[in-house]
Amino acid sequence: MPLDAGFQCAGCGEWNDTVVDESGGSKQFYVEDCQMCCKPNVLAICWSGEEFLIHAELES
Repeated sequence: MPLDAGFQCAGCGEWNDTVVDESGGSKQFYVEDCQMCCKPNVLAICWSGEEFLIHAELES
């Protein structure tokens, strides 16, 4: 079941809404473009079963 989430763009600092699919496993990585500046952010998602942490950095 997808869960609403968000991350701060590593390029412009704007907040972005996204979703996390908990069925993807406890560690997930994917690229999502910032909704404001369009820069690609690599998202590293750690899922503990109850909460998750998203870390974003610009794709090189």
